[in-house]
Amino acid sequence: MLLKQDAATRSGPVEIEPAEVSARMGRGEIVLVDVREPNEIAAERIPGAISLPLSQFDPAALPKGHVVLSCLSGKRSAMALAKCRQAGVPVDTHMRGGLTGWKAAGLPTTR
Repeated sequence: MLLKQDAATRSGPVEIEPAEVSARMGRGEIVLVDVREPNEIAAERIPGAISLPLSQFDPAALPKGHVVLSCLSGKRSAMALAKCRQAGVPVDTHMRGGLTGWKAAGLPTTR
């Protein structure tokens, strides 16, 4: 479940729990974009996530569909959301706790 109000009433980013991200990815409802750097992705990643490092982040390069951003803990994905807002790109959702939250929820990662 989303942790903030619907799009018409919220003003800040939406955080979504890792378990919901996993379920919605499995149903093809969302695209998870990981904004960690390539060396971090190489060490451990969320299966099915697309890599778009924050150091090279261009909101125009985001894939089509309902994009949810992620990083290690949520700080960099919030920075990427701010870049989206500044560019006028309608992406407002990131995963609560990032990869750390994903692993805490017992969800799988790959190397």
